[in-house]
Amino acid sequence: MPRTILSRLVIACVLVPALAHPVRAFAAASSAGAGPQDAQTDTAVPAKKENDRPVESSLLKRPVLWKEQDTISSLDLYLGQGGEKHLPAPPFTFVAEGKNGTNPKFDVTDANGTGWRCKLGDEARPEVVASRLLWAVGYYVNDDYLLPRAQVQKIHLKRGGDQVKGDRVENVRFARKPAHEKKVGTWEWKANPFYGTREFNGLRVMMAVMNNWDLKDENNSVYQDSKSGAQIFLINDVGATFGSNGLAFSKARAKGNIDSFKGSKFITRVNGDTVDFATPSAPTSVLLLSVGTNVGYYTKRKALEWIGRDIPVQDARWMGSILSQLSHQQLFDAFRAGNFPIEAINDYVSVVEDRIQELKSL
Repeated sequence: MPRTILSRLVIACVLVPALAHPVRAFAAASSAGAGPQDAQTDTAVPAKKENDRPVESSLLKRPVLWKEQDTISSLDLYLGQGGEKHLPAPPFTFVAEGKNGTNPKFDVTDANGTGWRCKLGDEARPEVVASRLLWAVGYYVNDDYLLPRAQVQKIHLKRGGDQVKGDRVENVRFARKPAHEKKVGTWEWKANPFYGTREFNGLRVMMAVMNNWDLKDENNSVYQDSKSGAQIFLINDVGATFGSNGLAFSKARAKGNIDSFKGSKFITRVNGDTVDFATPSAPTSVLLLSVGTNVGYYTKRKALEWIGRDIPVQDARWMGSILSQLSHQQLFDAFRAGNFPIEAINDYVSVVEDRIQELKSL
């Protein structure tokens, strides 16, 4: 191996830090400082918009992460949480283009004056499926729909313009939050009021079931519900699902790719009372193929692996028991809601059913 390549790989190994055990008390984390800190340099990072910063602990009067569904077996996983009543109503009018994230986004209003955030690209279809499954087992989600085709008046995008044909787009995800819910911040995997609970560990299990590897804190949102007074904790971006265990060198294989999903690992180790899952996984192939130049990115992703490790077996089994209440048809309908091809749907459902059985058998 050429010396330059070898040296870069050695540097990559040296720079990957030893992972500290996650903090167990939200109070301790929230009292550590007034603002977010850069873990590498221990200096304050630039302030973000207020609703993109970790939520202030003083706002958390009634935080909620999970609720028990009355009858899981009766849920409609094709129409999902919003049901037929809240389907996006054409015609749609373009409002503005979104600037954040890796996939093209834009805002529209529908015929009823309802505002929607739309997403194109490889996350649109798997995100709708993921939201269906999370909702079914009791976690909070957006009202998500996948429209195979939509006409959007006056649409113009700088990013993703190649996916617009005149005023028409295909496989577009529509998402909305009820008007009485307002985003008040983000939440952190290592510092939140639910850390160590069965419900929090169940959410970690769901990330592994769906191969959701993009578990950055900024993907987690807290919404203030003005009706109930609750602070709703949810994962706002679940599009990096149903593909590989981690970012692949080819992004097309990392999200909504049935071949990657079928070939991926699920449970990697059972050690007494705890279980390890393969997701999230650090992108080793990306590091190697980049000849070590993506060390920083790899390091950040490596630091997320704990989310799928050392989960109590009893909590994983509990989540398996909830998932097992979903019928074959309900799982089929969830993937149908994402407009996946019929042959892919059958394969997806088979893998998910196998994973549910593995959880129950722990």
